[in-house]
Amino acid sequence: MTDDLELVTQAAQLAGEIALRHFGRAPRVWDKGQGQGPVSEVDLEIDARLKDMLLGARPDHGWLSEETPDSLDRLGCARVFIVDPLDGTRAYLAGQDGFAHPVCLVEHGRPVAAAIHVPRLGQTYSAALGQGAFCNGAPVSVAAPSGRARVLAARSQFDAGFWPGGPPEAERFFRPALAWRLALVADGAFDAMLTFKPAWHWDIAAGALIVEEAGGRVSDDRGNTLLFNTEIPLAPGVIAASPVLHAELLARRLG
Repeated sequence: MTDDLELVTQAAQLAGEIALRHFGRAPRVWDKGQGQGPVSEVDLEIDARLKDMLLGARPDHGWLSEETPDSLDRLGCARVFIVDPLDGTRAYLAGQDGFAHPVCLVEHGRPVAAAIHVPRLGQTYSAALGQGAFCNGAPVSVAAPSGRARVLAARSQFDAGFWPGGPPEAERFFRPALAWRLALVADGAFDAMLTFKPAWHWDIAAGALIVEEAGGRVSDDRGNTLLFNTEIPLAPGVIAASPVLHAELLARRLG
């Protein structure tokens, strides 16, 4: 397991090195269409390098990445790498710091090793199953909020229609990359993150393990445990927080 953690951490950091080399240099960009947003030549370079690195080290593993055409052959693999080469492409192209590189290894649908690198901030979050969560090698843990919770979410997620039990008493904040939002919950900088929009596995798999190893609870927006590397790699929403706050948010969500 330690070797797996070292491998995914090195991959996430390599992604950051490539991204920083091109940062602010106006890479070629085009729209993926169908509402999927922009992609750049940097996304594709990172994708190719990480695929070579990770599958070169583990040739019997499957591969699921935002920027690689999907193959359902991955469903026949016990262990699969789930990667977003560049989470927060819009922020990256705008010259902002809020992009990240999440890399996760799942076994039978459950994350076992994960890393999220935020290169402009010099932060690398990591976790292996049963071994705790870390940022730059120091242990991290979720916050135990008192008073108004600090929640990372898009503004629309606080619309009353999403909350049959009433919206939570919370301060809302936003960060552009889902993986980074999860990392910020893991290290206690924020109390929770949530989205009621479907979330791609490559955006959330690494962060889900890191939050849970930091003592938090992560589920879909109905309270179900997240299972990764499914045929359609989408989760129907995400709630991540300390166990007590997670239970409160879920109760309000379900009414």
